Amino acid sequence: MLVGTAVGLVTGIASTLLVTATVRPDIVIALAVGLPSVVGLLLILLSNRRSVTTLGAFILAIAPGWLGVLVAIQVVYGA
Repeated sequence: MLVGTAVGLVTGIASTLLVTATVRPDIVIALAVGLPSVVGLLLILLSNRRSVTTLGAFILAIAPGWLGVLVAIQVVYGA
C-alpha cells in the first residue's frame, strides 16, 4: 500500500503537469478519490486470487496520494 500511495503522488503530479484545461477543483478531487476507490474495492470484493486482491489494495492506495497532491496544489495556488 505504501507503493500505491507513492504511485498516487507521482500520478497526481504528472496529471497536473499534463492537463492544462480549466477544470473545477471539486470534480477533479471527486475523480481522484472516487475512481481508484471504486476500482480497488471492486477488485478486492470480487477477487478469487490473492494477486487480484493485492492489485485491488494497490489501486485503492493510489487515491490518498493523488488526493494529497491535488489538495497541496490547491493550497499553494489558492484555487
